[in-house]
Amino acid sequence: MSEPTQYPADRSTAPAAVIGVALTAVALVVYWLGNHSFDAGRGDFFYLADAFLRGHTWIDVVLGPNDVIYRNDHIYVPFAPFPAIALMPLVALIGPETADRIEPVVNAFLAACTVGLSWWVSGRIGVRRLGDRLMLALLLGFSTQIWWVTTRGGVWHTGQLIATILSLLALGELFGRQRSNILGLLLGFAFLTRAPIAFAAPVLAFWFLEPGWASDTPPRTAVQRLRELPWGDWVRLGLGFLPSLVFFLWYNVDRFGSPMESGYALATLPPWLEALRQQGLFSLRHVGMNLNYLFVKLPAFMPEFPFFHPDGLGMSVFFTSPGLLLAARAPWRDRRAVLLALAAFAVLVPTLLYYGGGWLQYGYRYFLDSIPYVWGLVAMGVARASRASVWGWTLTLWGVLIGAGGVYWAYHL
Repeated sequence: MSEPTQYPADRSTAPAAVIGVALTAVALVVYWLGNHSFDAGRGDFFYLADAFLRGHTWIDVVLGPNDVIYRNDHIYVPFAPFPAIALMPLVALIGPETADRIEPVVNAFLAACTVGLSWWVSGRIGVRRLGDRLMLALLLGFSTQIWWVTTRGGVWHTGQLIATILSLLALGELFGRQRSNILGLLLGFAFLTRAPIAFAAPVLAFWFLEPGWASDTPPRTAVQRLRELPWGDWVRLGLGFLPSLVFFLWYNVDRFGSPMESGYALATLPPWLEALRQQGLFSLRHVGMNLNYLFVKLPAFMPEFPFFHPDGLGMSVFFTSPGLLLAARAPWRDRRAVLLALAAFAVLVPTLLYYGGGWLQYGYRYFLDSIPYVWGLVAMGVARASRASVWGWTLTLWGVLIGAGGVYWAYHL
């Protein structure tokens, strides 16, 4: 691979910073207008945060018939715990019941943070034109399942918003100061939010390789090459990740007596999902279903408004988020682009093997775990071209239109 493409240094001007803050505020309002009337009734993370504050790992309420674990006369949350940890200050301030009532505001704020972070990260990647950064912010915030999960709310979707924030922060670190310990912490927190993101860590570790490490000019022995490996960065990355791994193992032991039992195999499910889980929590049997939801499945079309009808099982990413196809224009001779693509794929693999499919969903929401890395490729391509193309804007705005349809269907599915 060639040397990484050298983009201009990130020297954000004051107007750019002001626009970024304003864009984040506008996004917050748009998300809140879409979700403020929807009550998901599943604020599990707020009650888990309260449990952590009181020194135990079970909650005292049952918020729904499904995705609940009954064990040893306690009620447990099956979902990864970092969102609850992140929400502890809010819950300590206002209590879990009040936090649950204002969940639409909380999720709108989290989603707006993804928009603001996309503005910031695109600048770090090297996108200089403000219009191009606006397009990239619209692509991530309103042309992917971010808008849908924000509108629907609930424990399932709050976690995905926090995972996206953590992945964007990791991208900002990779294209910024590249502190391996900070990257390890962020990837660890992301793992404690959405477990598949852990698979990005070993891929992104190679970010710290010197660009010419594999070159034969000048000739080097195998011992010399081994000495030149970034052992220090890899150790610091591992140490950053380690606290999350230790907490994950302890959390499982405390709840279920086994470090490898996360709870996903124990949660209550509707009968049709239970039948899929019986085929294996992770199994090759589920790959065809997930590939169909991700790439192939389309809604039913009709002549009257709103002109299409999703079934809640999934929709092709080519229909919902075609702007992500711009990732193909990334500078592939830059090894960083290859690593982002490999990270996106590595995160997707366990998702494709998973039984759940993502229901109820608009699009394929599990792909959100990979989307920040695909979006990073789009930003690299825009930075290399110096400006977004007409096609880029067209595909992004199509996705925004479909995303707006998701607000309607959030109330009508």
